[in-house]
Amino acid sequence: MVTVNAMGDKCPVPVIKTKKALDALTAPETIEVLVDNETAVANVTKMAQSTGAAVTQEKLGEDEYKVTIQALAGEGTQTAAAGAVCDCVPTGDTVVVISSDKMGRGNDELGKVLIKGCIFAITQLDELPKKMIFYNGGAKITCEGSDSLEDLKNLESQGVEIVTCGTCLDYYGMKDKLAVGTVTNMYDIVESMNNAGKIVKPC
Repeated sequence: MVTVNAMGDKCPVPVIKTKKALDALTAPETIEVLVDNETAVANVTKMAQSTGAAVTQEKLGEDEYKVTIQALAGEGTQTAAAGAVCDCVPTGDTVVVISSDKMGRGNDELGKVLIKGCIFAITQLDELPKKMIFYNGGAKITCEGSDSLEDLKNLESQGVEIVTCGTCLDYYGMKDKLAVGTVTNMYDIVESMNNAGKIVKPC
């Protein structure tokens, strides 16, 4: 029996923890995943079922759930997290383009939580994108005070090129606040997008 404690973890961490536990298996095994919300239950269930595993759910108490996975030996889990609601970037020779410090439309605070979770999810991919481009409001994410700096520095250390539009930094008065990656220009942005095998724009 393997237990994954994801209590208190925000999306997409429960899925990522479960995926890592599945990938580590060398023989069929039962995995119990503990989470504190129904969205995590749904995401973990969907990901695990996509590997061919049998999955059951149980509510243990107020804000306490258990997902039981009768797992295979790591088969099919390398891309299984793509089935989770919060996964936002496919694998491959990909350029990620981020144009806002918020993801989606609606509540701005929720949007900031979502874009932070999206960037963290990128750090957990088996195959990282080639390049990440930040422009307009997205330029704020690469500057001092951003909640995503640690994740972006992690990506940069693994070879992901992080670039931010210089015109945007100037507009927001943040050129001296850039904390990760390098400054780029619109020609480089257009050229990178034109030559990309795939472009992903989560916001």
